[in-house]
Amino acid sequence: MAFFLSKTVSVATTEMSFLQHIEALRWHLVRCAAAILILGITAFCLNDFLFDTVIFGPLRQDFISYRTLCSIGNKLGGGTVMCMDVKPPHLQTLGASEQFFNHMWISFLAGLILSFPVILWELWKFVRPALKDKELGPVKLFLVIASALFLTGICFGYFLLFPLSYNFLINYQVSSSGIVETNNTFDDYISLITTMTIISGIIFEMPVLVYFLTRLTLLTPAFMRKYRKHAIIIILITGAIITPSPDVTSQMVVSVPMYLLYEASIFISAWTIRKYKLISL
Repeated sequence: MAFFLSKTVSVATTEMSFLQHIEALRWHLVRCAAAILILGITAFCLNDFLFDTVIFGPLRQDFISYRTLCSIGNKLGGGTVMCMDVKPPHLQTLGASEQFFNHMWISFLAGLILSFPVILWELWKFVRPALKDKELGPVKLFLVIASALFLTGICFGYFLLFPLSYNFLINYQVSSSGIVETNNTFDDYISLITTMTIISGIIFEMPVLVYFLTRLTLLTPAFMRKYRKHAIIIILITGAIITPSPDVTSQMVVSVPMYLLYEASIFISAWTIRKYKLISL
């Protein structure tokens, strides 16, 4: 009897109340915010590297993406068809506070991206006590995959999606008369590069989204296979829009990764159904 009571007391003391869970979550969020703040302040202080090397990198002719694409075009026998001539950068500011607030915004995003592994680690530490031993491995793998996909999407958006889109848009003319002149502003440039980079990171989380939708029986691999042709058309149109050259090779540089991401999502959906025996294929 005494053993039973002591066992009951020990189990009760290990269980956390709702307020204790809120308190634990609060400290995890505090540590995440601290990581973002520290890395953001560090990025703010390294403004020359942050802007001249990273943010303004796609404005230079020797940017790695332009050199790589040009080299690929030459090796494939296309000559200079994939080489791009970057216009000399002239970014204007239309307000006294525009540079300062954009500096803060970019520093915050840099801190958020750099602290992403810390955020996932804190998330892992929060949910770990509620998981069974057999669930620890899959959840840990899920966090690693989600982090890798997000960072891969960030790199894809920064090194490919934004440079190709920006050079297409900055050189686009509605008329050959030259009446309309494009004078890009600093605020527009920052908005475009951050939006396309972050959105690319989110898009690369599509396999994770497909996994959850399949678990909820809202999506099936059969549905994705049925509309594969429609997805390919949308991907090709997107690749044609954001690439400045009519050359097929440069369009494939953008379209192929997006198509592989779609096929990976089909595989994830099929694997989820077989794993959890949700519905028949």
